[in-house]
Amino acid sequence: MKLSKFLFLLLFVLSASVTFAQSSTELKRKKEAIQREIELLQRNLNKTANSKKLTLGQINALNKKISLMQDKITVINSEIKNLDNQIHENTNTVINLKGQLGQLKKEYGAMIRFAQRNKNAYDKMMFIFAAKDFNQAYKRIKYLQQFGQYRKKQAGYIQGTQKELNYKIVILDKNLKEKSNLLHEQENEKDKLGKNKNQQSAVLNKYSKQEKKFRQDIASRKKQQAQLDRSIRAAIVREIELERRRAEAAAKAAAAKAAAAAAAAAAKAKAENRPAPATPAPAAKPKANSSGYLAATPEAARLSAAFESNRGSLPWPVATGSITESFGKHKEGQASYDNAGVTIQTAEGASVRAVFNGKVSKVGNALGRYYVLIKHGQFFTVYQNLRSVSVSAGDDVSTKQNIGTVASSGDIPELQFQIYRGAVAQNPAAWIAK
Repeated sequence: MKLSKFLFLLLFVLSASVTFAQSSTELKRKKEAIQREIELLQRNLNKTANSKKLTLGQINALNKKISLMQDKITVINSEIKNLDNQIHENTNTVINLKGQLGQLKKEYGAMIRFAQRNKNAYDKMMFIFAAKDFNQAYKRIKYLQQFGQYRKKQAGYIQGTQKELNYKIVILDKNLKEKSNLLHEQENEKDKLGKNKNQQSAVLNKYSKQEKKFRQDIASRKKQQAQLDRSIRAAIVREIELERRRAEAAAKAAAAKAAAAAAAAAAKAKAENRPAPATPAPAAKPKANSSGYLAATPEAARLSAAFESNRGSLPWPVATGSITESFGKHKEGQASYDNAGVTIQTAEGASVRAVFNGKVSKVGNALGRYYVLIKHGQFFTVYQNLRSVSVSAGDDVSTKQNIGTVASSGDIPELQFQIYRGAVAQNPAAWIAK
């Protein structure tokens, strides 16, 4: 029973340690990812530090940086809470192990005293020969053998418990030091957050002085962006219309072929004086004005299904980046606008890559920058604000294939990334990996 309890306690301690390690590893990985985003945004902000002109990219970068710093402090708080739980568990384990060690030593001491009293071989022989019959004598011999073996086992249990106790004390000390380091890191991050909020206040003060000019710049930029988005939607609508015509032509050809086959079968039946075979029902026409035309062929249908099955796990269109402007409606001061995708700030000269297998539908140029439209069955992905492109219309592309390099908007490298299902804009943040 003592051994069973000891093994159960040891198993519990080890499983708790593994669970903690996994959770701690996940939190550290998340914290490191947040820190990489913060550093990327800070590098972009450093480029515009001496610029007198305030841009939307600067404001978005600063706001996102502050949000990430708050997220990092939240993660650190979770790490501290995790450590507190582990410290509590380890403290209880140390207390239990000390109690078990004391009990084992007490029992072992009693055995030693008993052995001392019966260490004489003559006493052992007298103990055996005092048995009333042979069976009892045999049992006494076995008892003396088992007693010696049990004493050795107890000594082993004491050594094992002492070793586990020492190990847990070392882990407990390590936990306490790690908690101290995390508390120090938390204070540093709070201090940095305070400084960045002061910087944000200074930027907002600068914005209030330049508000009229800033609003005009946003209105002009977003007007151009809206024109480009309309142009891209028009290209998608044309693609749907083209597929509709192809589908209708294929349906007419199939119907004509079926009618000819039916006429030939009827003529043959008449010549052979047999009843004419039943005329097959005409094939159903595809629905008008539907993106379903884009998945009319088996190959396109498979590609559409594969794209949709990867919702939430598509790779990012850049290797490193931070979403600084989300999908949907936005308001900056009195200026309001709609974002048909997400704006991703990335490193200068970063490679832009296709997020899934597909075919380049269009490569366009607007405002001195390139954009690429890639078709994935009934889905489309759009990559705007490219400095250069390395693909052409009609090219087949594979997942993560380089299609160009990102350009800078107001000294900050930004990619405008969009996803459409047919001509309906989707929120890319719900499609790409977290």
